[in-house]
Amino acid sequence: MREGQQVIIDNVRIFDGERLLGCGSVEFADGLITRVMADPASRASATSSTSTSASTEVIDGAGMTLLPGLIDAHTHVFGAESNLEMALAFGVTTELDMFMGPPDATRALCAAAGERADLADLRSAGLLASAPGGHPGVTMPDLPTVAGPEQADAFVAARQAEGAHFIKIMVEDGAHHGMSLPALDRATVTALAEAARRRGLLTVAHVAALWSARLALDSGVDMLTHLPLEATLDDAFVSRAAEERRAVIPTLVMLEMSTPKMARSAHTGRSLADDPQIAGHLPEHARTAIAEGHEGLCIEPASPGQHFAHALSSVLSLHRAGVPVLAGTDANYRPDRACPVVHGAGLHAELALLVAAGLTPAEALTAATSAPAAHFGLADRGVIAPGRRADLVLVQGDPTKDIRRTRSIEAIWRGGVRFDRAAYGKRAAAS
Repeated sequence: MREGQQVIIDNVRIFDGERLLGCGSVEFADGLITRVMADPASRASATSSTSTSASTEVIDGAGMTLLPGLIDAHTHVFGAESNLEMALAFGVTTELDMFMGPPDATRALCAAAGERADLADLRSAGLLASAPGGHPGVTMPDLPTVAGPEQADAFVAARQAEGAHFIKIMVEDGAHHGMSLPALDRATVTALAEAARRRGLLTVAHVAALWSARLALDSGVDMLTHLPLEATLDDAFVSRAAEERRAVIPTLVMLEMSTPKMARSAHTGRSLADDPQIAGHLPEHARTAIAEGHEGLCIEPASPGQHFAHALSSVLSLHRAGVPVLAGTDANYRPDRACPVVHGAGLHAELALLVAAGLTPAEALTAATSAPAAHFGLADRGVIAPGRRADLVLVQGDPTKDIRRTRSIEAIWRGGVRFDRAAYGKRAAAS
C-alpha cells in the first residue's frame, strides 16, 4: 500500500474483536481504519458518499472474514527479528514478550518493530524478577535478582528506566524443571506488585503450580500466566480471581506439549507441522522443532500427576466466572533453539485449544484481539473501528463457526501495509 492510498475491503464478514457484525465494508488509509459499515442501510448511504480514486484499492471479501490483527499475549522473542517476521506471516501483528535482554537490544528491537511494517509490533517486560539462585537466574549469573521486599522498588524502577512495558515476576521453585530452587516469597512478590502499580506498570506472574498461583493471587499481581497441571483451580480461587478482576494467560499450547504424549489433547500443537496451511509458511527448522523439539517446555515431561485436562478445566471455570482469558503461547522458539511452540503459528493452536476448553470460537478470537489489547493498555488496536490501527487479517470462511479457519489466511495488513505473505513463504521454503 502506498502512502495515502485508500483500501476498501467490501462484501466481507466482519468480526470486530468482540462480536460478529455481519457482512459489510471496511475502509482504511494512512495506517488507520476510516470507516466500518456493517448494515445494509449504512452501506447504501456510504456508497453514494464515499469518494474513491484511481489509486483506491477495492478488495472483494465475499466468502471471507476480516479480523483484527492477532495479539499473542505471551512470547519470548530472544532478540530475533526473524521471530517477529514469522509471527506476522501468521496474522500475529503484535507480540507481548515476557523476558528479553540485554536492555539496549530489547529497546532497539521494540523500536524497530514499531517502525517496520514487515515485523509484528513488540512490547516487552525486559528483564524479569526472580530469586537469587532461582529460575532462570541459576543459569544466568548476570541476571538481576530480587533478594527481598526491600529490593523490589529499585528493581522495578530500573526496569522502567530500561523501557520495560510491564513487569514479569517468576513465582517458580524449579520443580517442573526437575530442580529444587529458591523462589520469591509472598512479601517480595507483593512488594514488586505494589512498586509496579505506583509506577503505572502491570505485573504478570509466572505460575506453574497450585502453590505459586495462590501466592501470586495473594500478592496482588495483575495477571497470571500458565496454569497448574497437578489439579484444576478450585472454586474459591476462581471466584476470588473474578472478584479481584485478575486476568489469566493460560499458554495452553505450551502446557499441552509439555505433558506426556498419552496425556495430551487431541488438538495437539504438534499437528501444526502436518497442517499444509501452517507448514507451507514455515522454515524447515521450525517445522522440525514443532514435530520433534523439546527445548523450552515449561514442565518436566517425566513429572508424575501432570494432566493437561486440569488446565483445560481451569480455563473453562475461569471463563465462566468472568475472568478474562487472554491468548498467549509462551513461544520460546528461535532458529537455534528447537522449541516446539513457534511464533505466529503457535497462536492458531492456542485458539483451537481455547475452543477445546469450552470457549466459543468467537470468544477465543476475542481472547486474541480485543481482550489483550484492553488489558495491556493497547488502546489503538485489537478492534475493527474507525481510528484504530489498520492491523487486519483476512481469512477464508467463518472462524466464528470453525476456529481452524484462522489458518486460511488470504491477506495481512500491519499498520495499513499489506504483508507479502507469498514472498515470505518462498523465503521460508528456501531456508
